[in-house]
Amino acid sequence: MSTPPLHVVDSDAHVIEGPELMGELMTRFPDKVRLSAPGEDGALVIEGRPYPQSRGPGAGCPPAQGLNPAAEPFTSEGVVRDADREGIDAMVFFPSAALGLPAFTDAGFAAEFARLYNRWLADYCRRHPGRLYGVGVVPIEDVGASIGIMREAKGLGLVATMIPAVLKTRNLDHPDLEPFYAAAAAIDMPLGVPGAPGIHLPMLGSQRFDNYLQVHCVSFPFDMMVASTALVLGGVFERHPTLRVALLESGVGWVPYFFDRMDEHVEKRGRLTPECKRKPREYIERGQIFVSCEPEESAIPFAAEVLGAHFILFASDYPHWDSDFPHATRPLRERTDLSADTKARILGENARVFYGLPRG
Repeated sequence: MSTPPLHVVDSDAHVIEGPELMGELMTRFPDKVRLSAPGEDGALVIEGRPYPQSRGPGAGCPPAQGLNPAAEPFTSEGVVRDADREGIDAMVFFPSAALGLPAFTDAGFAAEFARLYNRWLADYCRRHPGRLYGVGVVPIEDVGASIGIMREAKGLGLVATMIPAVLKTRNLDHPDLEPFYAAAAAIDMPLGVPGAPGIHLPMLGSQRFDNYLQVHCVSFPFDMMVASTALVLGGVFERHPTLRVALLESGVGWVPYFFDRMDEHVEKRGRLTPECKRKPREYIERGQIFVSCEPEESAIPFAAEVLGAHFILFASDYPHWDSDFPHATRPLRERTDLSADTKARILGENARVFYGLPRG
């Protein structure tokens, strides 16, 4: 098999919701969305809660420290200039402020916020066709509304839909979500699961810390392990064999360990999770699970060797503080412990497959 040409796709960048969208939201929902007042936590107050919440258990990033100072992310033109500086051919955008939408408490407001955001993001990406792609949001606590909004997002040209690692009281294998997964599979809409502390999503271990560094270390991999446990052992991938899900912002080093662990549990106690009808790693093998890596991770060669190179995605987290912009791609491009084929797949080909993007 020949090595695919190098076409770099950033599988998990973040858009900065600009004044046009935020102004519309604050005008339409003055009782729900406003800017934080001096001395208040967060950059925004949504439904009376700070976004992000940077104090207390599970603290998120202080707003003033959230962005990479080398980036110019506030217009689509600035983003494309930054992509050119990095040698990135295409970027796929998850939200920033809207990361917390799955935890909004007013279902009607969450649905209207999602529709406005998705329309705004689709228009933002259309300004640079082939370079910028968007991921839609849905008010997942309301499954019926989410199915309709996801279908609208597909019609707008958005290439995936964001879901959280867990819902407020339900895990991702809850029977209520089955119609949503069936709809996503039917329209070939992949799902992306990002991590994000401090935005009022359910906390999976990070509530034990109020230091943002400790929260950040714990929250992302815990989120992805819990999501994996539900999706794999709960039989979601078995029931929906064409569904694709990306687990993001936690690196790839946890995957060989955790899937070995799940394999062993299925082998020894699989009767307790009869919905999972095969070894968990087989869902990776058949292309249903993708995971983003940190470009400098020492575990990438091992993960590619034991599970295949086809499921690992390059992600920069641009323009957030932990992005290495303007050198995010350099660690992967310059690695000597990965073949040219593996680097080409991780840097772009796998994202093209996951998101269904055209070839560059």
